[in-house]
Amino acid sequence: MSAITFPEGFIWGTATAAYQIEGATRADGRGVSIWDTFSHTPGKVQDGHTGDVACDHYHRYAQDVALMADLGIRTYRFSVSWPRVQPDGHGAVNPAGLGFYDRLVDTLLDAGIDPMVTLYHWDLPQALEDQGGWPSRDTAYRFADYAQLVYERLGDRVTTWTTHNEPWCAAFLGYASGIHAPGRTEPGAAFAAVHHLLLGHGLAVQALREAGAQRLSIVLNPAAVAGTGPGSEAGVRLMDGLQNRIFLDPLLRGEYPEDVLEVIRRFSDLSYLQEGDLEIISRPLDLLGINYYSPSLVGPGTGPGSRSHPGTEGIELLPPQGPVTAMGWQIEPAALTALLKRIATDYPGVPLMITENGAAFNDVRTGDRVHDADRIAYLEGHIRAAHQAITEGVDLRGYLVWSLLDNFEWAEGYHKRFGLIRVEYDTQERILKDSALWYREVIKRNGLV
Repeated sequence: MSAITFPEGFIWGTATAAYQIEGATRADGRGVSIWDTFSHTPGKVQDGHTGDVACDHYHRYAQDVALMADLGIRTYRFSVSWPRVQPDGHGAVNPAGLGFYDRLVDTLLDAGIDPMVTLYHWDLPQALEDQGGWPSRDTAYRFADYAQLVYERLGDRVTTWTTHNEPWCAAFLGYASGIHAPGRTEPGAAFAAVHHLLLGHGLAVQALREAGAQRLSIVLNPAAVAGTGPGSEAGVRLMDGLQNRIFLDPLLRGEYPEDVLEVIRRFSDLSYLQEGDLEIISRPLDLLGINYYSPSLVGPGTGPGSRSHPGTEGIELLPPQGPVTAMGWQIEPAALTALLKRIATDYPGVPLMITENGAAFNDVRTGDRVHDADRIAYLEGHIRAAHQAITEGVDLRGYLVWSLLDNFEWAEGYHKRFGLIRVEYDTQERILKDSALWYREVIKRNGLV
């Protein structure tokens, strides 16, 4: 393959999420999150795994930052645990909880690493879920309050702020299929959650912008939807609406697509959609984060559709074609190029960043090494796909690998490893995989040889 070089100033980094790595779920006044409750409910997470200890990053953050510095990481995207900052989701700050992020940010900056804060990566305080959760409008206002509290403490040092990570997952996996916390199976509630996640985003953007935030973003997981065979066009359009346009259109056009509203009306009367909401939701963004792992294949069918996509009766979600990761996800870098081009064309004017891309494989440790050639091949293919998008005119500003560390992989527990760094969960030993050493060279060269 030919050598490629990225534009000067291209951002290389990695990403994590609080519940997946921090552990210390009862330390220093942290409250209970929906993922604490969910993971401790029998049968919800494989083998009963929980995030109680995870990677113990709460106590080992200095070691992890030193490893990032050794790899030459330029940007570290991490999430703040809402119940660590506000144990019940409202009211005064828990000083010890917010103090952890204060120390983390300082340690990152001392190491020459730019901190990129995600305010919500799915760990809603359980107290707010007990009051209705994201289907309740009040949660959007509580989120904006929380965002302001975090910004007041860290805004003098953090320049890039992300409101939500993958609101599609929070809404549909949490409230429609129930395979993620809080485990509800209420399609109407899922659509209400979509709107209130977006409203909370808009309220937070408004508040942080007024407080002086420099760069504001949201991270989506848009689907690269492809049809297979005659008659698949309608299914592609429907899936694109329910995973992509349901978020992109309100955020970047100030409206919901009419075909998506037709689906929503089958489950909800839309009474939660109030005058002025879309104006708030569509406040200007400085950056749009894109998480990509695998394409979605659809075709005509007669089945009930997907529980995670209410309203998809009559279409079939097809199994992957070709090589897959340990998650069973199809490996298709070209779909990333197409997805980036599509978003840049349909929603021009907003710079993009790949905020998550990576793969789980069945890594095997040999002595003090982890030879993960399959992960290197996956990352190289997708980095080349990102570069191709840039050459075709996409304003792509950076690439963040998911993930820095092997970690708690939600309903999969600790069975799936995405990390550049292996974690031995019984001892908390960290081991740089071959992919980490390879990524260090990518960053150093600002490209691929």
